Amino acid sequence: MASHLPHNLTFAEFYPHYLREHSRRGTRVLHFVGTSLFLLCVLAAVGLRRPGLLLAGVVAAYGCAWVGHFFVEKNRPATFQYPWLSLRGDFRLYWDLLRGREKFNG
Repeated sequence: MASHLPHNLTFAEFYPHYLREHSRRGTRVLHFVGTSLFLLCVLAAVGLRRPGLLLAGVVAAYGCAWVGHFFVEKNRPATFQYPWLSLRGDFRLYWDLLRGREKFNG
């Protein structure tokens, strides 16, 4: 994420930048897989009453996402500068990919 962005961004201002930083198919696929694994871990943690699975979900989600950024996009994850906006962007992109509002090809 570009460091020249102001810190007081609204999500509406942030999301177009987020999408540009997630423009390649590999990055989007890795984010989608990571978020899917996180959601499955949440369900399993609740269903099996094993809260440790929540940590596994977080590791899976960020692991997949960061591989996408460092090796596919070759950029720095937005999480480091905009953690809450980035998290919201992750779920928004996930939902938009599920609904077909965004494409995996960027």
